[in-house]
Amino acid sequence: MSAPESTFTLAIVGRPNVGKSTLFNRLVGRRLALVDDQPGVTRDRREGDGKLGDLTFKVIDTAGLEDAERESLTARMQAQTAAAIAQADAVLFLIDARAGATGADRGFAELVRRSGKPAILIANKSEGRAGEAGALEAFSLGLGDPVALSAEHGEGLADLYDALRAALPEATAERDDDIAPEAPAEERSIRIAIVGRPNTGKSTLINRLLGEDRLLTGPEAGITRDAIAVELDWQGRHLRIHDTAGLRRRSRIDEKLEKLSVADALNAIRFAEVVIVLIDAQTPFEEQDTRIADLVEREGRAIVIAVNKWDLVEPEPGAQSRLQAHVDRLLPQIKGVPVVTLSARSGEGLDRLMGAVLKAHAVWNRRVPTAGLNRFLADAMTAHPPPAVKGRRLKLDYITQPKARPPTFVLFASRAAALPDTYRRFLVNGLRESFALPGTPIRLNLRAKANPYAGKKRRR
Repeated sequence: MSAPESTFTLAIVGRPNVGKSTLFNRLVGRRLALVDDQPGVTRDRREGDGKLGDLTFKVIDTAGLEDAERESLTARMQAQTAAAIAQADAVLFLIDARAGATGADRGFAELVRRSGKPAILIANKSEGRAGEAGALEAFSLGLGDPVALSAEHGEGLADLYDALRAALPEATAERDDDIAPEAPAEERSIRIAIVGRPNTGKSTLINRLLGEDRLLTGPEAGITRDAIAVELDWQGRHLRIHDTAGLRRRSRIDEKLEKLSVADALNAIRFAEVVIVLIDAQTPFEEQDTRIADLVEREGRAIVIAVNKWDLVEPEPGAQSRLQAHVDRLLPQIKGVPVVTLSARSGEGLDRLMGAVLKAHAVWNRRVPTAGLNRFLADAMTAHPPPAVKGRRLKLDYITQPKARPPTFVLFASRAAALPDTYRRFLVNGLRESFALPGTPIRLNLRAKANPYAGKKRRR
């Protein structure tokens, strides 16, 4: 069953490091947002489906409010927070109860008041005597009675529930008839992750697909930290696209925060159905690019190679076909993987990219009839018999496909463990060509055929 539809939207705002992401994770019921003691971890606004008692809602985590110069990264972060406030039905304004109400809190409380949205003042980190004293100071902000809360320990949520009920009296509780039946497979969202080295244009690409500046972008490398998910309808299909932090070589990652960001990106890959590996056309196919593509293949995800910033290079005649041939040499394990050139900034090539994504998803889900598989196996053995091992010929008996996503085949054979890797690759390449499975990971598992005489006594 799918989750009930959200009945209202909440934006969580406040200074850096007051616990906004901790509260966000508490309301959505899992660790979606990165949390660290370092201020300013959150940059983009992250959305999730929250639940508190019988209330269901959309909740938006935002960057910490700070004074900033125009055009700076911090100022662009503030624009994302302002967009979240405009989108919300109510604002949860957090302060650190241990620090009390600061001058910055007072200034930003005025900004929340000017928005005209119902505001709930939350004195977070209220556990202990220090927290209680700080919560009393919150009255001076002029946003009504503060809700004393500990997002980390889950204390005070009942009071937050009451405050939400009072601020949004028309908010409806979850009912049994709110729960929609599960959608047919062809109507379900396709989960897509966009990955690549830092500054390849991942956030710019998503903004162009959405037609709005939904994600924070800029010339600085490493702006994105969380794996942010956005919803998109494209030619009748619903897509859920995850933007991710840039992936550098492991030897260059030394900060704890970057390690958390990379872990979030890897998690997005594992839960995706299609992964777009974005490559910078100005520095294409560095070793890290092939490492990322190989990681996606090992995770068994459908994959599309997208070469961004194509408008900034001078392509020679035949560049596209040479590009495909180069990728096939670098990544023989996914030979035929779609390679699409585009410009995320101008929008050139987006139709080709999304067409390749939908096609890759269809191939990843493909099933092959068992009869056709065994005709293929017989023809393959006739054209290229399995090699003899220690003077004994290997016998391949039967092949079937137990599952897709990715296409996975089981080959029954005598002495399966002795089949050389070269012959296994020969069969995988044959499956790819014979059944139109270009560019998708293929799993071929070997299983020894049961010995019908095992366990029986020999007659004398």
